[in-house]
Amino acid sequence: MHKEEYRFSFEVYHSSNDLLPADANLLEQARAVTNIAYAPYSHFSVGAAALLANGEIVKGTNQENASYPVGICAERALLSAIGTLYPNIPIQTMAISYHNFNQNTNSTHPISPCGMCRQALLEYEGRVQQPVKLILSGLEGEVVIVPQSNLLLPLSFKGEHLKK
Repeated sequence: MHKEEYRFSFEVYHSSNDLLPADANLLEQARAVTNIAYAPYSHFSVGAAALLANGEIVKGTNQENASYPVGICAERALLSAIGTLYPNIPIQTMAISYHNFNQNTNSTHPISPCGMCRQALLEYEGRVQQPVKLILSGLEGEVVIVPQSNLLLPLSFKGEHLKK
């Protein structure tokens, strides 16, 4: 028996004012797109914006339906759009923000992608052979930057596990 340890570093900023201009712009786009999320059941609107290697910015939001919780998260909606519109173009950076309408205040702390979205991000990184930097924040307040999304899913399940 041996023991192994998994650790990773990430950056924490007091606010989006402390970010590089390109990162601040991408985060503002993710924050803005939360306004068009379709979340009539959870009242938890999530917006995501991705800067692609070709310079394009693509946005996505969560989309719920009456067969709740059979909706799609903003991150996976965004990955689907990118996979269709820009197949195999690497994502350099993805910003994710949210607004929780169940609270009376602005959403002020970062959230992280759910497990399904982490798996989808891992698959995308593997497909294009490039890490995806994540910017995580609410509508205001603290911002977390994770240098590559695969760090959020240690001991991950990969396509190579399906091969004989």
